[in-house]
Amino acid sequence: MKTNRFLSIFSTKKPVLGMLHLKGETTEDVIKRAYEESKKMIDNGVNAVIVENYFGSAENAERVLYKFQKEQVDFIYGCNILNNDSENMRIGTKYGAAFIQIDSVAGHLELADDEKFGKFIEETRSIYSGAVIGGVRFKYQPYKSGRSLEEDLRIGMERCDAIAVTGEGTGMPTPVSKIKEFRDIVGSEFPLVAAAGMLPETCAEEFTYADAAIVGSYFKDTYKDKGDVDEEHVKVFMDAVRKCR
Repeated sequence: MKTNRFLSIFSTKKPVLGMLHLKGETTEDVIKRAYEESKKMIDNGVNAVIVENYFGSAENAERVLYKFQKEQVDFIYGCNILNNDSENMRIGTKYGAAFIQIDSVAGHLELADDEKFGKFIEETRSIYSGAVIGGVRFKYQPYKSGRSLEEDLRIGMERCDAIAVTGEGTGMPTPVSKIKEFRDIVGSEFPLVAAAGMLPETCAEEFTYADAAIVGSYFKDTYKDKGDVDEEHVKVFMDAVRKCR
């Protein structure tokens, strides 16, 4: 069933996806850091990593994914190439990403452009066999459709396998009221991902409504996006998640 396409990737309930921001001074440094950060996350219970060109380039993201595929890493990985949906789909397909995150799948375009975008999603999804996480009213994304939230969510559900919901920015809390509002609209069966700002002390309440989480900033030594992944932060977070699963 379409509603299970994303969650069926994972062997546990309430999976946590750790964000690889691709910090690094050189390509070699980026790849090395990606491996080290992946190990810190996966060894401490994180269920998958997302390769995202947050600090790095799309080319560096592609190199990391190439290495993951070539070396047949024993963990689940996805990708998110920011601000370039065609490259996102191309790279994710080429390098065997189990899922692709697209920051906005509905609501971010005016209606004429949205129709073209819908056709693009349909065409590329006929080639890509993995799952798609799609944002609606996502952080930093514009709202141009003029449609209601319910209309954009219904369209988004046709374009992806899990809806991502965030607050206002990276590392900032996603209001539980917003997660609940999304849940009330998408229904109980469609996967919903809390994609920013989850904390150990908020995971139980957020997981009341969300089926999965994307975590980046909390795992850093500074609790900010520019920091380095700290293994102890990962342990603390995942211990809290295990208690509320």
